[in-house]
Amino acid sequence: MEIKDPINYDRIAKAIAYIRENHRQQPTLAEIAEKVHLSPFHFQRLFTDWAGVSPKKFLQYTNLQYAKSILRESRETLFETAYRTGLSGTGRLHDLFVKIEGMTPGEFKNGGSDLTINYDVARTGFGDLLVASTPKGVCHMAFMEDFKAAYAELQGHFPKAIFHRRSDLFQTEALKLYQQDWSNIDQVKLHLKGTDFQLKVWETLLSIPRGNLVSYGDIAVKMCAPAASRAVGNAVGLNPVAYLVPCHRVIRSSGHIGGYRWGQTRKMALMGWEAANRVR
Repeated sequence: MEIKDPINYDRIAKAIAYIRENHRQQPTLAEIAEKVHLSPFHFQRLFTDWAGVSPKKFLQYTNLQYAKSILRESRETLFETAYRTGLSGTGRLHDLFVKIEGMTPGEFKNGGSDLTINYDVARTGFGDLLVASTPKGVCHMAFMEDFKAAYAELQGHFPKAIFHRRSDLFQTEALKLYQQDWSNIDQVKLHLKGTDFQLKVWETLLSIPRGNLVSYGDIAVKMCAPAASRAVGNAVGLNPVAYLVPCHRVIRSSGHIGGYRWGQTRKMALMGWEAANRVR
């Protein structure tokens, strides 16, 4: 297969290095392709096969990471950040953040300072959960062994948010799933942030029927990115809401159960429970 050709690996590595070094100049597809001596059409296809995202998306991610570093480490305005990133104005910076990060640049800079998050601890048959929600839906659900560590992780995702320990309707509807009540599953609201690729992976996971299993490769094929199994695996591992986005239904193509953020034993228990209660 073309993807295993070491010459192509060198081309993609060179292209990635070029994008990272010149992202402030916003190089075009044709300019990047010329650097690796390929036509734009061939380069677009080859890069997407290797990286799991298009050259344009990779450039956007690079711009985003650079802008985030400026907003974290300096007091520069959004206009100055956009200029330093190589964007034409704050409008493009805003669109970049909203599309990929799920929040505005101002919200990122403030660390969620304008966000109110409710959180509570729930007991399930698979262990205790820390569940949290914003006014838009559930933003965090994680199995936990130690409350302090779990709460610190939640705060780390939203360092300046206002937290209230209280349950709400979003949490209640989500927790019904652990009681085998899937009647109102469409009413479970999620408020997730991630890259376009991560959100697409999580959306694809939601389409896996309860009690079924798929491989990372299956997910990649369904996303029309068959060479992106590794990138899919990374996105699956970053799922912020245990069970609601069913990453426990993904196994290795060899049939091995694979890893799970909240423990392999718990993953096997969830899989067995769903298989036993599969809708017929």
